[in-house]
Amino acid sequence: MSTGTTGSKVLQGLIPVTILTGFLGSGKTTLLKRILTEAHGQKIAVIENEFGEENIDTEILVADTTEQIIQMNNGCVCCTIREDLRTTLSDLAAKRRRGELNFDRVVIETTGLADPGPVAQTFFMDDEIAESYLLDSVLTLVDAKHAEEQLNTRQEARRQIGFADQIFISKADLVEPAAIAALSHRIKHMNPRAPQQQAHFGEVALAKVFDLRGFNLNAKLEIDPDFLTAEAAHEHHDHAHDEHCDHPHHHAHDDDVKSFVFRSDRPFNPTKLEDFLGAIVQVYGPKMLRYKGVLYMKGTDKKVIFQGVHQLMGSDLGPKWLPGEKKGSKMVFIGIDLPKEILLQGMEGCLA
Repeated sequence: MSTGTTGSKVLQGLIPVTILTGFLGSGKTTLLKRILTEAHGQKIAVIENEFGEENIDTEILVADTTEQIIQMNNGCVCCTIREDLRTTLSDLAAKRRRGELNFDRVVIETTGLADPGPVAQTFFMDDEIAESYLLDSVLTLVDAKHAEEQLNTRQEARRQIGFADQIFISKADLVEPAAIAALSHRIKHMNPRAPQQQAHFGEVALAKVFDLRGFNLNAKLEIDPDFLTAEAAHEHHDHAHDEHCDHPHHHAHDDDVKSFVFRSDRPFNPTKLEDFLGAIVQVYGPKMLRYKGVLYMKGTDKKVIFQGVHQLMGSDLGPKWLPGEKKGSKMVFIGIDLPKEILLQGMEGCLA
């Protein structure tokens, strides 16, 4: 997953792709319809996993559905996956090159039970796909009314949160504000990277949907600041705070999808870090959903930007450290039952 050219690739006509995920009934189709029918002047190709609970409303489709790819009357394209995703993406890109189809970007709607991981990996593992497409972000919809039960009982729902670059909470109007606050707090501990926003009947600003650059290697690592302060507070009174923790729902759900942050002001030894992370992804890769960091490395005056999805990881040189800027590393790990102590100690052991 070498992403050294991410910035310039956009200019070379790569097609941006958004993965839309969320549990059954969370409002994915409502959001999609809104995106497709809004007058934003963009032509969008939608790829649907066809065993979704409801397909895009046929009223906005032009043709009958015998052919796999249908042009809609507003110029958007709808495509149902009957083969694998790779073949579908490859077909779409070829038709676009030949001028048979016209679209500016792709939205992939996964089924409610899907793990977005393998879908995301397609864009890094397959050279042909990587030459045509640029994965922009994973959006996850969470149904406020049923989220608690889904998160308690279904690992797929928890994974979808762990993978997200942006989280939309739907049906918030059906739930008490306290329940929304508790849900939001719980989600933040699973994924402090992803901003959360309420989505009322799919009404979401397109700026929150497209061009989020969640997979870009950029020099900012967005971690919710409340999460960082809460995390620092917990480190100090970890053993005593069971009775007096001000977040009772912390202890009610010990979710298997969790996140934690490594921070240090000392530089890394690049060889040690590479060896350690290489070994870690061999063992824990399938459980590592997203990990991302801005790192302070010995031997370079530039920030090193690092990220990974499952077993795939890549790094890139970012901008120079500014004069007077406090150098340091910050890396967030999001995964399923990851051994926090082993990872944090291992990272500590890679410092120069």
